[in-house]
Amino acid sequence: MMKIKTPKKGRVKRELDKRAPKLVETGKKTLILQGTKTSGTLNSVLSEIYHLKKGGAVRFTRKNDNIRPFESGGETSLEFFSPKTDCSIFVYGSHSKKRPNNLVIGRMYDHHVYDLVEVGVENFKSIESFTYDKKIAPRVGSKPFIAFVGEGFENVDELKHLKEVLLDLLRGKVVENINLAGLDRAYVCTAISSNKVYLTHCALRLKKSGTVVPRMELVEVGPSMDLVVRRHRLPNEGLRKEAMKTAKDQPKKKVKNVSSDAIQGTIGKIYIPDQKVGEMALPNKAKGVKRERREAKNKDANEHASKKQKEESE
Repeated sequence: MMKIKTPKKGRVKRELDKRAPKLVETGKKTLILQGTKTSGTLNSVLSEIYHLKKGGAVRFTRKNDNIRPFESGGETSLEFFSPKTDCSIFVYGSHSKKRPNNLVIGRMYDHHVYDLVEVGVENFKSIESFTYDKKIAPRVGSKPFIAFVGEGFENVDELKHLKEVLLDLLRGKVVENINLAGLDRAYVCTAISSNKVYLTHCALRLKKSGTVVPRMELVEVGPSMDLVVRRHRLPNEGLRKEAMKTAKDQPKKKVKNVSSDAIQGTIGKIYIPDQKVGEMALPNKAKGVKRERREAKNKDANEHASKKQKEESE
């Protein structure tokens, strides 16, 4: 029988509460790691991704020889690192003769591998290879625009899956409102063919347009690369339904004495106990009581006066 240990210190309990499942999840952290063999291009790609995700990523520089995401048993290390680093997305780089400059992007659910997309990196250009005005360089942690150009993202299953994974990887923390002045970067993904996507990182330059909404110009600041889809693995339908559950899908707690009607709207019942007015204690300074006393006093005086008159007449 397994023994469940509960935290004894408040600091440990608060840290566990942060990692516990929530109705509204915070931004997803990214785990970046590499295999036993990598190339110079792949190391640059991993470093650039970590730079773009700075503040929301964890980088492992040691080589991992037992990680093979698409093979059974090769996911054990990833599922071990996920709760340790509190990361729900991982980027794994490896290089071989069969699959050069290989990049595997995967998502986790309940610290288990949810789905996988394997891409090959081609025509990579780092940030240093672009020349631009440093004043328009995107700030660290800023919210990006993400544009997907091409019909392949709607028609081809591999590109549709890649679109979902790239959205989770690049968008950062989900917010309801955003200031237009804080938007300074954009990721543009263009579907070149049925299995090839051109990804580039651009800075946004705001210019006057004569209206309230400014005119935006895209300035390529890097990195940029071609992603060739090699393999992908979708989650099974049961796991997908479980992962897609939200607070609205859960049954609502029934509220007593409240019903809803299509015409009258929300209707509530209020139960009021019987009011026993006769047993209620009235205050001494009530006006009604004073009046009754005054009337009774006058009545007694009149009766006494009438009796006195009768006695005198006799």
